[in-house]
Order: sequence, then C-alpha cells, then structure tokens
Amino acid sequence: MHTFIKLIILFLIATVLHWAFTAILGSWSVSMNFMLIFAIAICAYTKPEYGYPTAFFCGLFLDFFGVKLFGHNALLFTLCASCVYILEHRLDFETIAPQIVCVSGLSVFWAVSNWILLQIFAGFSAWNGWWPFLGGIALSALLAPCVFWVVGSLFERKVITY
Repeated sequence: MHTFIKLIILFLIATVLHWAFTAILGSWSVSMNFMLIFAIAICAYTKPEYGYPTAFFCGLFLDFFGVKLFGHNALLFTLCASCVYILEHRLDFETIAPQIVCVSGLSVFWAVSNWILLQIFAGFSAWNGWWPFLGGIALSALLAPCVFWVVGSLFERKVITY
C-alpha cells in the first residue's frame, strides 16, 4: 500500500511537470514527453506489477488529453515498459549512461511508432520537423538522470530472479 501511495504522488507531480515542460518548451517548438521519462524510471525501479500499470496509466493520461487516436499512447507506453523489463538484466540503471541511452532509444521508438500508428489508423500524422524531434529527445536524455535519481531515492532497487 505504501508503494501505491508513492506512485500516486509521483504520478501527480509528473503530470504537473509534463504540463509545465509542454507549456514552456512549446514556445520554442520543442516537444518533450516527461510522462515517458517518468514511466521508464518507475519501470527501472519497481517490479512489473507496479511498472506496467503505471506506464499504461501514464499513456492513458496522455490519450485523454490528446485529440488524436485514443489508446495509442497507452499501448506504446506499455511496450516501452516491456523493453525496460527486458533490458533490466543487461543495463545497470544505477549509472547515468544507461539511463540516457534507454530514455533516448525509447523516445525515438515512441515517436516513430506514434507517427506510424497515426498514419495507419487516423490517416494523418503531424511532423513538426527535426528540431522538435531531436531537441525533445536531447532534453529528455538530459533530464532522465534527475528523474531516475528521484524515483530511485523513493524506491529501493528491485531484485527479480527468473
């Protein structure tokens, strides 16, 4: 129950920060997905029974406030959570380099998959250009160690044996 309360509080903080970064960076035409960084960090530090629902609800949260295809963010965030759990035995999320690489790679995966899903199911896609795409990924990568540090300080590192 204690973990669930921490997740709710962190989710509320992440939503406020997502809106703040969207408002601030929107004037510079840079789009950064703070909810994705948060979901990746939660998956890196919690067991799958907490990480998958958190990633799903982070994506669903973005779907509720989006005007595009409903459900695609929830699907893509859950797939990103799967990637984190697959990589957890190969990457040490306690160090900065794997955090940056994982967030950068999954941000590219999310953006490209988002574009493909919108193209297939909605018949359109919005391409804002290379600057918002690369700028958002770079800012996400730079912010990732801070988010991982906050999440890691609240949750002790999980140990999963298969």
